[in-house]
Amino acid sequence: FLLKNHFPTEPDPVLTVSPSWLSAGASVTLNCSVKDPSAGWKFYWFKIVPRPSDKSYRAEQLPGSSSETEQDSYIVHGQTHTAGYQFRAGRGDPVYYSYYSYSKFVWSADIHSSASLTVSPDRAQHFTSDSVSLSCEGNSTEWRVMRFSTGDSDSSTCSTWGTMTGSTCHINTDRTSDAVYWCESGSGEFSNAVNITVQGMISLHYVFL
Repeated sequence: FLLKNHFPTEPDPVLTVSPSWLSAGASVTLNCSVKDPSAGWKFYWFKIVPRPSDKSYRAEQLPGSSSETEQDSYIVHGQTHTAGYQFRAGRGDPVYYSYYSYSKFVWSADIHSSASLTVSPDRAQHFTSDSVSLSCEGNSTEWRVMRFSTGDSDSSTCSTWGTMTGSTCHINTDRTSDAVYWCESGSGEFSNAVNITVQGMISLHYVFL
């Protein structure tokens, strides 16, 4: 993730996103939190673009956020597909910047995007001893499968909890936890997302709101 100069005594800024799952016509609200919010902070808002080749993201300023804002929230209108966001804060003259926040995601279950995630075998539940694969499809030759687990501060790649072969991630069921999974492409796209829970069995939830 991208880092800038920061105040050594300041904690990392915290970003929250609502809702976490997209529904038709809904706006996405980004809220940020920094230490001493009344101490002259200004805020910079970004969407993130996947760069699987170096296991990172590129930050692009959101429309209307070409310069700093004094508001600690930002509304994204018209978001239809899975997306990730970041912000950073700055204050002083010259300006000193906080770290970028951890990336936060809003997920979509819509499989009609230019990138898609499919689960094999395609059934609602799997025993934890089953072999489960997550495959990425779309107009790209480079893919990574990501997951975000409850309680994690950041997402992780398939190599952490499974095995990536080409565009397919084979889940290590011994290391599977309740999480949301999605694909990211080398051309900068996010796929639909799938919510998977583990309670003796692996359950798939295609979330439509």
